[in-house]
Amino acid sequence: MIIGYSTNHSEILNNMALLFSPLTIKDITFRNRIVVSPMCEYSSVDGFANDWHMVHLGSRAVGGAALIIQEATGISPEGRISPDDMGLWKDEHIEKVKPIISFIHQQGAVAGIQLAHAGRKASTFSPWKGGKQIKLIDGGWQTVAPSAIAFHEGDEAPAALNKSGIEKVINDFTKATERALTAGYKVVEIHAAHGYLLHEFLSPLSNHRTDEYGGNFENRIRLTVQVTEAVRKVWPQELPLFVRISATDWAAGGWDIDESVKLASILKNKGVDLIDCSTGGLVAHQKIPIGPGYQVPFAERIKRETGILTGSVGLITAAKQAEEIITDNKADIVLLARQSLRDPYFPLHAAKELGAEIQWPSQYLRAKQ
Repeated sequence: MIIGYSTNHSEILNNMALLFSPLTIKDITFRNRIVVSPMCEYSSVDGFANDWHMVHLGSRAVGGAALIIQEATGISPEGRISPDDMGLWKDEHIEKVKPIISFIHQQGAVAGIQLAHAGRKASTFSPWKGGKQIKLIDGGWQTVAPSAIAFHEGDEAPAALNKSGIEKVINDFTKATERALTAGYKVVEIHAAHGYLLHEFLSPLSNHRTDEYGGNFENRIRLTVQVTEAVRKVWPQELPLFVRISATDWAAGGWDIDESVKLASILKNKGVDLIDCSTGGLVAHQKIPIGPGYQVPFAERIKRETGILTGSVGLITAAKQAEEIITDNKADIVLLARQSLRDPYFPLHAAKELGAEIQWPSQYLRAKQ
């Protein structure tokens, strides 16, 4: 029997930083504003979860985060970044993730999943295996994209999706969402960032189509909107739906913040509850001015101009920094990636630093002081 966290918010004392204030979206209440960002672990075989994922995701639920979002999870075999990615393209994947989801919920956290198609950035080796494209002759697979433009010079070019291919992508997102619901996830995030398939359609740098999926803004956003509509139809209205976008390509002539604001407004009207604001990843020649909180202004502007909830990610590493983002109304949640890898118990440590009294796991109470 796992005792874990109490989910009774009345047990949390009033002495609370805003970072540790609850947030309710639809029928789900998150115990604080700290989210574990989806991070690829490259540790699956044929898309299946295993003990690594239980420990990786479960330990961060024990550590006090409000929402644990599972890594970019392939909606199809060809949609994986690497052969080692997690997947949800077949029913058999469901049983392996159920115990992980159950454990996360027993700790008082919420289990979410990011559904993804890697597009032209698929068929690569895992980072510690070199990260380069796996050629077809070496066991890779044919990648797909809006246009037959390779990500790196020298890569095998992707195949431009035809209408039936586009319909398959929409259907694959829909079926994966249905499986996510069956498995027990409470949040779905659609991955439309970091140069993966939906982002490739959004940006004129990777989308050179001349049909209804290319050219002007309305055409380039069409697939992302259609995927969102399809997912929202099968994902219960009472459960939150997020979309992660790259708010800018950091490259001349690419997708930018003005278009991101327009897209966020449209997605809000399509039933999206929160925009997870990242940036970049589309082109190798991007020029990113990396620094602490460098992506926060994008979340702040989208929130201010559209009224939709936003999340900020990117070099958020300190408790006071995260608290300021929430206190100054720059975003509604903060998503931690590398900092969460360094410190799975960041929320517990941050609460102590900020003077917030929060519920610890019963098993760890002896170490609280």
